Amino acid sequence: MMKLITERLILRPWEESDTESLYLYAKDENVGPPAGWPAHKNIEESRSVILNEFAHPEVYAVALKDTNEAIGCIGLLIGENSNFDISKHEAEVAYWVGVPHWGKGYIPEALHTLIRHAFVDLKITDLWCGFYEENTKSLRAQSKCGFTFAYKTTNRYDKYFKDDRIEVITRLKYEDWLQMQK
Repeated sequence: MMKLITERLILRPWEESDTESLYLYAKDENVGPPAGWPAHKNIEESRSVILNEFAHPEVYAVALKDTNEAIGCIGLLIGENSNFDISKHEAEVAYWVGVPHWGKGYIPEALHTLIRHAFVDLKITDLWCGFYEENTKSLRAQSKCGFTFAYKTTNRYDKYFKDDRIEVITRLKYEDWLQMQK
């Protein structure tokens, strides 16, 4: 898998050596639960996530360029790998960043680069992104990158928390992204 470089970040494959960094950020209740996954309970859980869940094509560690520390995650879930019913030419975007790095613009910076990669290199036609209604930080990042409201689900079952949630789905079409590049 390739590395994607931004002004301040490297989007790169996760490595087992990122385990402590992942645990540092993923154990925070302010990170996972708003995104739909439980906070990590121990370092072994973080290691397992790296080796199993993050070891897929197009899932990247968001690492600081100057230190190579993994501070978050961003990725594309293409076609049937998505949580949405989409075609093999479409992808879901998923991301998070550790609390100490909130408000610094890292996710929009990473997202802009991932979007370019998806449309230019992978020839994706549409990108989809979802967030739970109360997660306004996620909405801001998506809006900055051109995603617009597509639809809302009222009874999206969360398998980790065993409850129904309201999920807002946004979309960015290739044609719309092209227009934004002019």
